[in-house]
Amino acid sequence: MRDCFCTINLDQEEVYRTQVVEKSLSPFFSEEFYFEIPRSFQYLSFYVYDKNVLQRDLRIGKVAIKKEDLCNHSGKETWFSLQPIDSNSEVQGKVHLELKLNELITENGTVCQQLVVHIKACHGLPLVNGQSCDPYATVSLVGPSRNDQKKTKVKKKTSNPQFNEIFYFEVTRSSSYTKKSQFQVEEEDIEKLEIRIDLWNNGNLVQDVFLGEIKVPVNVLRNDSSHQAWYLLQPRDNGNKSSKTDDLGSLRLNICYTEDYVLPSEYYGPLKTLLLKSPDVQPISASAAYILGEICRDKNDAVLPLVRLLLHHDKLVPFVAAVAELDLKDTQDANTIFRGNSLATRCLDEMMKIVGGHYLKVTLKSILDEICESSKSCEIDPIKLKEGDNVENNKENLHYYVDKLFNTIVKSSMSCPTVMCDIFYSLRQMATQRFPNDPHVQYSAVSSFVFLRFFAVAVVSPHTFHLRPHHPDAQTIRTLTLISKTIQTLGSWGSLSKSKSSFKETFMCEFFKMFQEEGYIIAVKKFLDEISSTETKESSGTSEPVHLKEGEMFKRAQGRTRIGKKNFKKRWFCLTSRELTYHKQPGKDAIFTIPVKNILAVEKLEESSFNKKNMFQVIHTEKPLYVQANNCVEANEWIDVLCRVSRCNQNRLSSFHPSAYLNGLWLCCQETSEHTPGCKPCTAGIPADIQIDIDEDREAERIYSLFTLSLLKLQKMEEACGTIAVYQGPQKEPDDYSNFVIEDSVTTFKTIQQIKSIIEKLDEPHEMYRKKRSSSAKYGSKENPIIGKTS
Repeated sequence: MRDCFCTINLDQEEVYRTQVVEKSLSPFFSEEFYFEIPRSFQYLSFYVYDKNVLQRDLRIGKVAIKKEDLCNHSGKETWFSLQPIDSNSEVQGKVHLELKLNELITENGTVCQQLVVHIKACHGLPLVNGQSCDPYATVSLVGPSRNDQKKTKVKKKTSNPQFNEIFYFEVTRSSSYTKKSQFQVEEEDIEKLEIRIDLWNNGNLVQDVFLGEIKVPVNVLRNDSSHQAWYLLQPRDNGNKSSKTDDLGSLRLNICYTEDYVLPSEYYGPLKTLLLKSPDVQPISASAAYILGEICRDKNDAVLPLVRLLLHHDKLVPFVAAVAELDLKDTQDANTIFRGNSLATRCLDEMMKIVGGHYLKVTLKSILDEICESSKSCEIDPIKLKEGDNVENNKENLHYYVDKLFNTIVKSSMSCPTVMCDIFYSLRQMATQRFPNDPHVQYSAVSSFVFLRFFAVAVVSPHTFHLRPHHPDAQTIRTLTLISKTIQTLGSWGSLSKSKSSFKETFMCEFFKMFQEEGYIIAVKKFLDEISSTETKESSGTSEPVHLKEGEMFKRAQGRTRIGKKNFKKRWFCLTSRELTYHKQPGKDAIFTIPVKNILAVEKLEESSFNKKNMFQVIHTEKPLYVQANNCVEANEWIDVLCRVSRCNQNRLSSFHPSAYLNGLWLCCQETSEHTPGCKPCTAGIPADIQIDIDEDREAERIYSLFTLSLLKLQKMEEACGTIAVYQGPQKEPDDYSNFVIEDSVTTFKTIQQIKSIIEKLDEPHEMYRKKRSSSAKYGSKENPIIGKTS
């Protein structure tokens, strides 16, 4: 048996890691990661490891998907065979090369030919053991009877080395060349000669690691005396037989990858206007936003950009209220209210994730920290009890945690975001009108969201909601699952006033009897009344700073003493709406604090400053704080959140230094004064009136892409409107459009016509961009390197 975990990597850079599944050869991870990709990459890779406590973790195998192939797998659940991991399988990157033929006159007056190989640079070389490599190149001229080899200098700690070294090789003997014209090499000779460049990582005391190779035949110079191009590095065939990969197993993945080209804002005006009118369209099923949800293959694809766009413009509450009313028309049983996966429920789920993050932190975080950091057993299933476990003690532990969490939730109404309260109020009113004879439906309409889809989900997976920095272990996950089940049932039991719980397991039914008191029902109803009321709440945000982000990173010592070594130390960083602090460990007192109002700029720091990747600088009223994140995704997220929280600060800088101030000068501009103004303009900030973390043009572009992908369905819906308008009788048999919700065929038809017209107008600039992109990337350029032949 193995203790397995999986990592997600951009090329070889780890950006996420799953929890460890112990003692299993068929681990089930069931983990979801969402992240923006902040840099160019060649492969999205997944490595499976066997956890080793005393030594380095054992790499079992990997799945590597080329960037170009991601779209083929997007949205599909697929089993991928694990591939073996060796230096050949890790090859990536490209080489910039120039070849020339020179004519030389020897001392005795004869003419000979000389090949000049200029190895300029490499880009995107792989990481070795998670670190930037120390690369060097060997340059060989290979032929039937020769193998001349030369070597570059080693470049330290870089994936993008600049070599700029020139090597000379004699390619023809003068005696065989005298009768040939100036720049012509003998045919039989040129066909057999090739330049081979091998990239290696200098291992110092251990063996050098192969990074890739390229082979360029010298006959590329047959028609030209000079050849310059970028080449993609290739793996090398060592003559080994292909290893059996079946033994390594396979990995099941569901990848959703999107790549959008966002046009300037003015192009999206008509599309945004049409979408933002959606809440006012009668009936709502004829609105552009609803139609988008109808025609998308997966409603979730439509929900995220729609919710963000409508939320940004304060249009989400009326839209969700309107689509929820449509749901209620089809609900026959009050006990199943809002239990399905409709457009309304998915929009609400997404909205709660976006606006409810801080609410979850102030309500749940401290208790979840206590649960995760404690080793108290809460297992009450007799079958799963370990030897020596006392089931009564475990029940007490579980009861303590559930009670503490429940009491915190029901007293948290003052922290509930206003937009959530407004939607809950609308749902409650509509549910009461739909089922006027059911006194409990006004509560179940709200509890089905706030308990079932919000608190219970956050408790069972705190990492997903950024409530915990790391994945809980197996015992803690089991504890959280039991707590989540109980909280969920308490919410629905209290709101529906059931006489008994709905647990299938006997041991949970027995445990739940400890909570079957009138006080719990009263507390749930009071809480649901408060969060679905229209009364204005006093904002608690003025006294309570909003917790935004935390995590472990490396910071460079501030160098307070002249002889003090300015090294990098691991620290726990914490950002609130008021200050950025770092601590020796989570929960310890802050060592260093920067008030948010003192932040003047947050920018990336060039890798060359300290030979370290993923660095950024927080420029404030004192010396800049230099920070190294663990990977490019994390660095991007920190820069983004720091920029947003400080965007309205006075005296923000318009320029900055992209490199560090070391040894009395700025490395970027060579200025000696530490107070010299920056030499590069600051990155354009986000508009000050932005309400949530959203780029509305990007969301509009995503919606345009979804409409484009679903044009056939849109066409069928348009045809359905025409058919319904002509033939008003009952549908005799199922057809292509029987799944569409069309309440008013005339209004729906008009909206579809508007959508098609807007999409056609947006197609033109997109087509122009595609043509420009395909024509500008010349074969052999850095953007479109030559794929050289392999061994």
